[in-house]
Amino acid sequence: MQNWDAMNDDDFRMEVRRFIEQNYPEDLRFLAHRPRFNVIKPWLMLLVEKGWSAPHWPLQYGGMGLSPRKLLIFMDEQGRWGVARQFLGESGTVQLGPMLIRFGTEEQRQTLLPKIRTYETIWCQGYSEPNAGSDLASLTTEAVIDGDDFVINGRKIWTSSALDATHMYLLARTDKQAKKQQGISFLLVDLATPGITIRGIKNIAGTTDYCEVTLDNVRTPRHNIVGGLNQGWTVSRSLMGFERINTGSPRRAEFAFKRLEALARERGLFKDAGFLDRYTQLGLDLADLKAVYMYFADMVSRGETLGPDLSVLQILSSETNQRITEFMLEASGDLGLTVSAGEDDNEGVDALTPFLVMRAVTIGAGTAEIHRNIIAKRILNLPA
Repeated sequence: MQNWDAMNDDDFRMEVRRFIEQNYPEDLRFLAHRPRFNVIKPWLMLLVEKGWSAPHWPLQYGGMGLSPRKLLIFMDEQGRWGVARQFLGESGTVQLGPMLIRFGTEEQRQTLLPKIRTYETIWCQGYSEPNAGSDLASLTTEAVIDGDDFVINGRKIWTSSALDATHMYLLARTDKQAKKQQGISFLLVDLATPGITIRGIKNIAGTTDYCEVTLDNVRTPRHNIVGGLNQGWTVSRSLMGFERINTGSPRRAEFAFKRLEALARERGLFKDAGFLDRYTQLGLDLADLKAVYMYFADMVSRGETLGPDLSVLQILSSETNQRITEFMLEASGDLGLTVSAGEDDNEGVDALTPFLVMRAVTIGAGTAEIHRNIIAKRILNLPA
C-alpha cells in the first residue's frame, strides 16, 4: 500500500491533478446541483480502485493516511477541476468513518468501515427535525431500550440524499430526564428496516436533494450505538478540524464564479464597464474568502483547535455564494427565466438553478443569525 502522505507536497498535488484531469467526466464538472448516486457512482468506483475513497482515514483502515495539509491539497485540486460534491460519499467517509475510528468498537470498525469505503453501504445523516435544526439539542426523536434492541420513534427532516442511501446514522433522545445535550445517543439504522418511511422533498430549484424520514417503532440492535449510551452529543460534535471547515470551503463560490465568467463570455459582457466593475468586486470577495479559509486551514495543518471564530468563515462563504449567484442571475437577462431541464442536464449556462440553490446556504449548517450570535457572544463578549 502506497504511503501518499510521504510524498513531496508538489509531487502529490501533480499526482492528484493528473488523475482528476484524466478521469473525472467532463460533463460532471462545475455542476449547479448535487448529482444522484447513480450519476456519480462511476467516478466513486474509480476512487475506490485507486485507493482514494477515504483520503483522511488511517492506512490500517484502508485510507490514504493523509495529514491535514495533504488533505487540503486533495480538496483544493477537486475544487480546481469542478469535482461534484460527493455528498453521499462524504456522509460515510468524512463523517461516520472518522467517528467509528475514534468512538466505535473494534467490531464496528471491522464490520462497517470496509463497506463505507467501497460504497457498498451508503449513509445519510439523521440530525435535523421539524423543530430542531440550528437548536439541534431540542430534538424529540426517542429511542427506548427493549431487550436487545432500541425502538426508535420520531421524524427527521432535510435529510440529504436519503432516497439513495442504504443506512442512516441519527441522534435520538435516550434519557428524557437529563439536560438536553446529555440525554442523546448516536445510533446506526438500516433503512430497509420495517417502520421507516422516506419522502423526497423538492427544493426551490426542482431537484430532490432533501428528504423527510419518519421512524415508527423502528428497531435497531443495541450494538448499533456508537460511543455509549447518552454520549451522542459528544460523538456528533467531535468532527476533526478539516471536516468542520468543509462547509466554509471556497469551492462552491469558485464554481459559481466560473459559471459567471462563462456567462460573461457567452454574452460579451466583459465589454460593459458596469458589469466589469461588479465582476471585479466579486472576484475580490472570492479572494477574501480564500484567504480566510486558508487562515483556518493553516491552523488545522498545525494541529491547532478551531474556535468560535470559525463562524466568520461560514458567514463569509455563504454570503459570497449568494452575491455571486444573484449577480449572475441579473446579468443573464432573458436567460435568467430558464432552468435546466432536469437533474442530469448540463447544457448551456443555467443562471437560475445556482441562484435558487444558494438561497439555502445561509440556513444550512447553522443559520447566519446563529453564527452572528456566536461571534457576538463568544468572541466580542457582547451581552445577550
